[in-house]
Formats: sequence, structure tokens, C-alpha cells
Amino acid sequence: MERQRELMVGADRLSDLPDSILLHILSMLPNNKEVVRTNVLSERWQFLWKFVPTSLNFNFPISDNENVTRDYLVSIHRELYYWRSCEKIRKLRVWGLKYEERYAKDVDIWVHFATRLANIEDLELGLLTNNRIYEFPQFAYKTASLRNLVLWNCRLNPFGNVNWSSLVSLSIVYMGFTNGVIEKVLSGCPNLEYLELENFSGIHRLEIRSVKLRELIIRDYKNENHDLWLELLAPYIQKLQILGLCSEIRIINVASLVTAVLCFDFDFEDEEQNLEKEFRFFKEILHSIAHVENLNLGSWCIECLSILELTGWEFPPSSRKFLELGVEFEQLDFPGICCFLQSSLDLETLVIDWYDVESGDLLSRYINEDEQIRRFESHNFNGSFPYLKTIKILNFYGFVLPLVKYLLRHAIVLEKFDIVAVYQGSDVSTHYVTMAQELASYPRSSPHASVDFSY
Repeated sequence: MERQRELMVGADRLSDLPDSILLHILSMLPNNKEVVRTNVLSERWQFLWKFVPTSLNFNFPISDNENVTRDYLVSIHRELYYWRSCEKIRKLRVWGLKYEERYAKDVDIWVHFATRLANIEDLELGLLTNNRIYEFPQFAYKTASLRNLVLWNCRLNPFGNVNWSSLVSLSIVYMGFTNGVIEKVLSGCPNLEYLELENFSGIHRLEIRSVKLRELIIRDYKNENHDLWLELLAPYIQKLQILGLCSEIRIINVASLVTAVLCFDFDFEDEEQNLEKEFRFFKEILHSIAHVENLNLGSWCIECLSILELTGWEFPPSSRKFLELGVEFEQLDFPGICCFLQSSLDLETLVIDWYDVESGDLLSRYINEDEQIRRFESHNFNGSFPYLKTIKILNFYGFVLPLVKYLLRHAIVLEKFDIVAVYQGSDVSTHYVTMAQELASYPRSSPHASVDFSY
């Protein structure tokens, strides 16, 4: 009898642990329902689950059947009612509803739950739509709990002031802004650190004066009025990414910028008539970001570099120390790349990633590949790279060897040159073996340079 009592006492020693440890244990369970089931263990555990930070994630099934959609809507409402007494819901994510106006009240309930009942920190609302846009409710513009907000296909139109005082990250996707909305939203986010705008229109001047907002992403900016450019004034941001297919963008002031990622293509109304316009404003962008330490350029930008090099334009001197280039599989860009590198005399690290995409035809309008190769081989690229210590080439093919030879000859303090060839299965290509031997024979100006060729 005594032995049985000892076993019972030992079996429940877990319940004697402090709440903080028990809550940590519960938080390690794989899903929310298993956390709730612990309420039957004993009286000690009955309400403990309510204090475990949890996340609610709902993904609508892919279906055109309205009954399937309606059934899933009902299940979400049931779940939210079930979790209403939970003390700490960190995140609510609802994704994939094909939005129609008849679902507006349902979405309102989710937003009300997030901003008024549960006071969650992270809200992700991803709606799919053709022409119906959900009107973000007025009551949700004043909530101090939100830290991260992601909105797809939602119309923002606050009647009064916005109060998202705790918000640090905001992503807005598929949005047609009206006058003054983005200014009103940003003024209500004094602690915002990260802003992402994707597939948006209606903004012609984006002015960010907050010293706390450090990162800005602009992706797929659309402008129906091609006479108006999106002017960017963000003197305190430290990282800027411009991605995708964009209409006209002019960078006015990014004085504190440290990192720029430019992987975009300009979307002009009439490409043939606006090529000169493209190049003029691309030159402006290069001047605007010449002071950044880290730069990443996509294939369209590199094509523009090559065309500008053909026209004799001198690239502005820069302070960049890290440069990454995403280049198409072609040799047309070699002279442009080399001239751009010569404007990067402070460069310490260079990464070139070759990838196989449908080649752009801009550069081929100016010069054919054979002529460009002859220009590269015969051109005397003066100068050396006094600080370039690390080079990495990814997805390497044999046609890149002339560029490798050039870099080895001009990188006078080079320490490490990594070349990663395209993987071609378990059988090692004899061609790669030959290339490795050829690489080893190339002269190099740095006595400390090691070349590592892998495939």
C-alpha cells in the first residue's frame, strides 16, 4: 500500500513544477489541440492550456464549390469561438478565401477577433479576388497589440487617424492606394521597421521620415499615368529592394542606405520610344545608390550596364564593398560587368550567379555576341582591384572562363576564389576535369589566391 502511494506521488511530480516550466513544456507540443487535451490530466492542468501562447492558421481548400467554402468558413468561426478564452494568441493567419462581397461579415469577424477580442500580435489576411476588394474595417485602425500585419487584396481607407503604435512590420499586397492613405497609415506606425509594398498603384510620392523604418521592399509597382513617377524619399532606411516588373521609379533621397537590391525590369508604356528614358533614369538610380556598401543587381540592370558601356558612359565611382550580380547565360554582358567593376574600387567581395532564363533582347539590338566577345578579348581594362579578397561564381559554365581569367589577373589581393559548376548528376563530366586543370594554369596577380572548383 505504501509502495502504491509512493508511485502515485512520483507520477504527479510534473504537476508540482512552476507554471512557467509547465507552460514551456506545453508550448513544445506539436499542435494546439494536444495542448488543450492536457486539461483532463488533473485539476492543476485544467486551465493551464489557456495561458500557452498559440497560433491559429487557416488555409482554405482549393475549390470552386461554394458549399466547400461555406463549410470552411463555419469551421473557422467555430474554432475562433472555441479559442476566445485563450489568454495569449500570438498569430492569426487566414489564407486563400476567394473573396466575394457576401463574405465581408465573415472577414470582419476574423479581424474583430484579432484586434478586439484576442489582441493578437501577428495578423495575416490573404484574400484571393478578381474584382472584389475587401474594405478593411474602421475599428481595426486603432489597435495597440499588432506587431506584424500582412494584407492581400484589402482596401485601406481610414476615416480618422491610424493607431498601430506597436506595429514593426507591414506588408501590403495587391492594393490600389488613394490620395493620402499611405501617409496616414505611416504616420500611425511610429515604430515601423519593415515595409513591403507589392503589386500596388496610386502612389506617386513615398516619403518616409521615420528613423526607425530600416527596410523597404517595392515589388511590381504599377502606374497607369506614365507621366508621373514614383518618387522615393527615405533618408533613414538602410535596406532597399526594388523587385519585379515596375513602372517609373525615381530615387530622390536614400542617404543612410547600406544595402540595395535592384532586381527589376522597367514596365514602360512604349518600350521602343522609351529606351532612352529607361537608360536616363537607370543612370539616376546608379548615382542615387553609389554610396551603398552592398549592392545586388538583377539581369535587366546588368543588360542596361552593358548597353551604357557600349555608349561610352562612365559609371559613377562607388563605395560598395559587396557586389552580387544575377546574370543570364550569355557572354554579351562581359564588357559591361568589367567596366562596372572598375567603378567599384573599394570592392571586397564579388558574387556572380549565372542562371538560365529566356535571354533579354535589349543588348542584342546594339551588338551581336561574336562582336561583343571580340571587344572583350581585345579591350584593355585598365586598373586593378586593390581590396577584392573574395570571389564566388555560382552555376558556372565553360564560357565564363575568360571572365575568370580577367578577375584573377586584376584582383591583386585575392585570397579565395570559389567556383561552383552546374551539377550534372553523379557522373563527373570530363569537361569539368579539363576546366579544373585549365583554371589551375591561369596566372594570378595575388600570391595568396586559392581557387576552389567544385561540381
